[in-house]
Formats: sequence, C-alpha cells, structure tokens
Amino acid sequence: MELEGKTALVTGGGQGIGRGIVDCFLQEGAQVAVVQRKPLDPDLQAHPSVLAIQADLVDTGVHSSVVNQAVDRFGGLNVLVNNAGTMIERGVSDILPEEWDMMMALNLRTPLFLAQAVLPFMRQAGGGSIINIGSIEGLAANPEHAAYAASKAGIHGTTKALAVDLGPDNIRCNAIAPGWITSELSENYLQSQSDPAAARNALHRLHPAGRLGEPRDVGELAVFLASHRSAFLTGEVITLDGGRTAKLPLPF
Repeated sequence: MELEGKTALVTGGGQGIGRGIVDCFLQEGAQVAVVQRKPLDPDLQAHPSVLAIQADLVDTGVHSSVVNQAVDRFGGLNVLVNNAGTMIERGVSDILPEEWDMMMALNLRTPLFLAQAVLPFMRQAGGGSIINIGSIEGLAANPEHAAYAASKAGIHGTTKALAVDLGPDNIRCNAIAPGWITSELSENYLQSQSDPAAARNALHRLHPAGRLGEPRDVGELAVFLASHRSAFLTGEVITLDGGRTAKLPLPF
C-alpha cells in the first residue's frame, strides 16, 4: 500500500472532496486525523485509523492544538492536506468586507498557519508532503466569485512559496486545482435548473473526459502526491478537471 506507515492530517475531510481524499488515504494504509467544525459520520468516526478533531480552523489559536492531537494519537505527521474552504457568491458591487475576510481566513490564511504548525514534526520525520486544494477558479473565474477566485489564486501562489522555503527540509508542497467535482451541493444546483437533464448534458459537453469529476478522482491524485512516487514533484499546481480548461469554447 502506497501510504503504509504514514500519518496525514486532512482538513474538511468528512464530506465532498475531503472525504474522497480520506477514503483513498485509508485504503492505502494511512492513519488520518480529520479536522472540521462538524462531527464526522459515525462510520468514519468509528474507523480505527481515524482521529476525529472538531475545530474552527478560522481561529489560528487552535492550529497547534489540532496538530498536537494528531501527533499524540499517531506518533508523528507526514502529510498535511489543506482542503477545508468556503465560498460565498456575491457580485463585486455587493460583497461585504466580512465575507471577503471569512473566505481569505479559511481558504488562504489557515493553510499557511497549519503548515507552520506541522513543520517541527515533518522536520523530525525527515520530510513530508503538503497538499493544498486550490481550484480552476484560481486560474479563471465564474460570475460573482471575485473573493473565492482571489483566495484560490492565492493558495496557488502560496503553494509555490512553501515549496521554495521548505525544500531544504525535504518537505514538498503541491496543489490540486479541481474543476467540477460531484457533490451534494453540485447535484442540488443541477436539480434547481429549469431543465436538469439538459443542464447536466451541457455540463458533460464541457469536459473532454465525457464525465464529471468524483471526490475519489481528487483522492487518487492526493495519494500520489503524498507518496514516495512523487518525490521529485514540488511547487506544482495540477489542474484536475477532465480537460475542461483545455477546451476552447465554441459559439454554438
């Protein structure tokens, strides 16, 4: 198994993309501390290789405690996955300062200071892997997503900066920029359209891969980035979108 003997801390790992990452990590033999505000599902919480930690990661004061709990339970830390995030849709004319601050705090500030908190333990282990979850909206933007797109572009830049600064410690940092990944939220959005079937077909046509992404698609890539197989890969933002951003739009 690719991650046998490794310990990972995954933020927002109880649902969506985070759950896909956690499930793949567990399948590959990792021990996983899952941090989020809400309780985990009973099946995940009962897993013998999972430590559930409830915390509001917007509060930088909890970061050291969260990391220490993971280390106390598992004896070390090899992988950090910064997945927790939030999005508020608001046009440029209407966005509020507190909404901007919330997205920047969770999407951009938290990953940096969690990386700071794990550093002593990754150095002690002789190295590690930090994986940030960015977005194709760090490369382009949807309407009313100015703050979200800014936060994701920021995490892409932070990824490169961490790779440069932490390379001497044998700590790698890469980002995954997912496109459309199926979730309860995305399914509800499609069902809210006047013709859900037509909306789904149009969405599929945007993707050369012929389908939408699944949380497990992100999880499989995260396993690679966490494992020794990506030992020479650092400072990269990997777009995972089924070819959506590679395809030029046509006017018909």
